[in-house]
Amino acid sequence: MPNPVRIIEHLTIAMPDGVKLAARLWLPEGAETKPVPAILEYIPYRKRDGTRSRDEAMHGWFAAHGYAAIRVDMRGSGDSEGLLDDEYLPLEQEDACAVIAWIAQQPWCDGKVGMIGKSWGGFNALQVAAHRPPALKAVISVCSTDDRYADDVHFMGGALLADNLWWGSAMMAWQALPPTPSLHGEGWREAWEQRLDHLPFFPAIWVSQQHRNAYWRQGSVCEDWSAIAVPVFAVGGWADAYSNAIPRLLEHLPGPRLGLIGPWAHHYPHQGMPGPAIGFLEEALRWWDHWLKGQDNGIMSEPMLRAYMQERGTSGEGRNGRWIGEASWPSRLITRRPMFLSPGQLWWRPAPAAELAIRSPLWCGAGGGEWMSSGLPGEAPADQRLDDGLSLVFDSKELADRTEILGAPELVLEIASDQPTAQIHVRLCDVAPDGTSERVSYAILNLTHRDGHAEPKPLTPGIFETVRIRLNDCAHAFVAGNRVRLSIATSAWPMAWPARDQATLTVRTGEAALILPVRRPRREDAALAFPPVSMAETGPVHASRTPQAERKFSLDLIEGTAHLVVDGDAFGSAPMRFEEIATDFAHKLRREFSIRDGEPHSACQTVTHHCTLTCDGIEFRIEAEARMIADDENFEISARVRALQDWVEIADRGFHEVIPRRLV
Repeated sequence: MPNPVRIIEHLTIAMPDGVKLAARLWLPEGAETKPVPAILEYIPYRKRDGTRSRDEAMHGWFAAHGYAAIRVDMRGSGDSEGLLDDEYLPLEQEDACAVIAWIAQQPWCDGKVGMIGKSWGGFNALQVAAHRPPALKAVISVCSTDDRYADDVHFMGGALLADNLWWGSAMMAWQALPPTPSLHGEGWREAWEQRLDHLPFFPAIWVSQQHRNAYWRQGSVCEDWSAIAVPVFAVGGWADAYSNAIPRLLEHLPGPRLGLIGPWAHHYPHQGMPGPAIGFLEEALRWWDHWLKGQDNGIMSEPMLRAYMQERGTSGEGRNGRWIGEASWPSRLITRRPMFLSPGQLWWRPAPAAELAIRSPLWCGAGGGEWMSSGLPGEAPADQRLDDGLSLVFDSKELADRTEILGAPELVLEIASDQPTAQIHVRLCDVAPDGTSERVSYAILNLTHRDGHAEPKPLTPGIFETVRIRLNDCAHAFVAGNRVRLSIATSAWPMAWPARDQATLTVRTGEAALILPVRRPRREDAALAFPPVSMAETGPVHASRTPQAERKFSLDLIEGTAHLVVDGDAFGSAPMRFEEIATDFAHKLRREFSIRDGEPHSACQTVTHHCTLTCDGIEFRIEAEARMIADDENFEISARVRALQDWVEIADRGFHEVIPRRLV
């Protein structure tokens, strides 16, 4: 039976330099006299409001099953003191180690600590594990990465992602919110004003670091896999942007590890969209029971990787498909099979050589959906015929048999550009007999990064080079009668900022090949299943309305100008009322993109945030906007953040930076 749980809404933890971090604590009844292991979530997302409705049920569930659960606001965020300068800094990790040491010394803790987190919290769980704090015994990292340059919200294949601007400005808006006055006490207003004065210009910080340098290597645990000795449970979803890290972690980490990849977007699996969601908290509990309580429950004798093998289409529960298991990774069940390119076709044998040219309109890619999906309407890729018609397309014959792939497809191309800078956008699609084209995987590569991200080099116009392009990891079943499609374009707008030059690429076929990781199905896969979803009860939470989302694409056929507008509730969360703390929270987000074909420097992106927090009878409003343009030589980024208290302006900060382009 679950234990009764006591919640301590607010407590503080002193860091070695005297700064106090704020925390919220769930304790199972009797923990003070019979200590239990603790589970830490360490975040900049505001433990009291922010993501409260998402995480409260998870921590309450852990506490009801015999664990102390604690959410801690990082330095400079939420109700914590201090200032936050950037993401994943060494000080952030040092603070986490101090928090873990503090937890282990509390009378309700038996000295063993685990870390769990999603996104930022998943990143720092891995980063902190690499520091080996003595009390940290195991980690669950959800929707995170081991490589901050290759697989995060800033760059993809050396191309600048549009998400860099909206996410950077979102963090500016959230960091501009005040600490809770009644919890901070006297001096809360001064602390808020200091936070506003110190607000980092996040998107400009990240754009200024355009190559894989020491800035990105810091906090990328792939730099030294051996540093992580504790067991790691890595979790993600195929519809999210962070699933590539999971196979790498399974392959390279030296200690005990498990992987789980479902059909989900950027969510915990028990809240997973698109479905089917699973009883992830039961899986997490088995993990904690094994590593924090020493129970031999069999979890480590199960497959190292459990993954959802997706099929086309959806049902009432979500994506069609089934669960499969791999005893080890890389899998012994996978054979890498090449499909060779010839004009318009894919063959299982080498094909005659030809040279094919492509120069896509700059707005090609409009059907690509979001780089990081939250599972909201319109965020998934649309029917890829929208972009296939603007690309070089290679189709297989109708498949005679079901063909399943698991892992990262790879494309080997001999290619030439007529410009020194160029971008290539590669998509693997599943084409049904009715012609509809569903994206299975994709890659974007800034071709000046063809030999690596640390030291890019311009292309030599007219010279053919062999380029290897690794697509995102995926799991997909092509059914008999469908076709495999490879599409190659020279633009990935608006997901990626366009290259400086609008290049024409020439692809030489014959030996060029798409290499598929074909997996042999097993009867044992049919036995894989998960328990139904369970969560603890949460405090009274009321949404004032259903979530709102709008996504509109338009094209001016005379000017050749494309526009995309994405508007609605940020992260699909409607305005919330938290009754037990008399607090309201809302965040609206609008993004606008435009580009004119033939003019890469016409690209423009604007982002607007409206955040409202009402607590202690005070209404706080943050209005943040950001804009980005570029020319041959520079990126130009501007932003403005206004903070209001009961409609009285407290701060109005402007930001503007011109940042040299270095082959991006």
